[in-house]
Amino acid sequence: MNAEGLVEVVLPGKVAPEGLQLRHGSVPVPGPGEIVIRMEATGVSFAEQQMRRGRYYDQPAFPFVPGYDLVGRVAAVGAGVEPGLTGARVAAVVKVGGWASHVRVDAADAVRVPEGIGAAEAETMVVNGITAWQMLHRKARIRAGQTILVHGANGGVGSVLVQLAHLAGVKVIGTASVRHHDTLRAQGVTPVDYRTDDIPARVRELAPGGVDAVFDHLGGRSTTDSWRLLAPGGTLVSYGSASTRDDEGSKQWPVMKILGQVWLWNTLPNGRRAYFYNFWAGRGLAKNRFRARLHADLTQVFEAVQRGEISARIAAQLPLSRVAEAMTLAESGTVAGKIVLNP
Repeated sequence: MNAEGLVEVVLPGKVAPEGLQLRHGSVPVPGPGEIVIRMEATGVSFAEQQMRRGRYYDQPAFPFVPGYDLVGRVAAVGAGVEPGLTGARVAAVVKVGGWASHVRVDAADAVRVPEGIGAAEAETMVVNGITAWQMLHRKARIRAGQTILVHGANGGVGSVLVQLAHLAGVKVIGTASVRHHDTLRAQGVTPVDYRTDDIPARVRELAPGGVDAVFDHLGGRSTTDSWRLLAPGGTLVSYGSASTRDDEGSKQWPVMKILGQVWLWNTLPNGRRAYFYNFWAGRGLAKNRFRARLHADLTQVFEAVQRGEISARIAAQLPLSRVAEAMTLAESGTVAGKIVLNP
């Protein structure tokens, strides 16, 4: 294994996509309870786009290796790990470090990928699938017959949200630019043009009594508009602040503002609820519970893929050496689905 050599992408600071660097080194060796995954697919998510600008609210100090999640084969196992895991295809969420040919993780954090699902296909469903599943079923607790609003319905998380919602018998209104509307209609989504439409007014036309849930990754003014669009008993799930990606100033402030709004709204006696979804919440205090949910929820998503009930939305696949091109494409706003990086 060590003869292969390690290749990883380094984010040295606030740089243009072309400023991302390739670094070569020795393949890591697993310690007790650890495995080394030979990466087959990783992805470009909004988190890395924010990190490149120094805008992700809890990113590590520069320089570091980005990469929120990955899929690959177990190349080596440490002491105390089942030897039979070697060679198995697994998925892992790491927050940083995934843009590398080999990644060392705790064996307990790896989730097996079922047979018949390719690496790139599985990659599109790791952090996006967990996020969509948990927001729909653990936060909003959607039910058949309801109507929801999904912002960015063509994106990585949004496209999975749409499919899982339809699988649960829920009607979806989705915001996206016009170029994606035909695709959304083909998926049974009622599209709204976020560039030109008055979104609140248009959604009220489509759902006069309000929607049962809104999934908002935009932050800023959109969070308040989303709250006001809820029907009695509805749920707002905020999970990002994309609209502040290029802002200057504190990177924590946009999230802290949303958290403050959520707290305030939840004190109101109107039966509506608001959440700020953070995949990592609770890991420090209840690691075993966090891992149990990770395994259970991602397994549910993978099994839905295996049964053909939902499908991967792969916008493009590029080698790790073309990461600058992949980042530029992801930030262009012209693609639907996930940008996948291969070794």
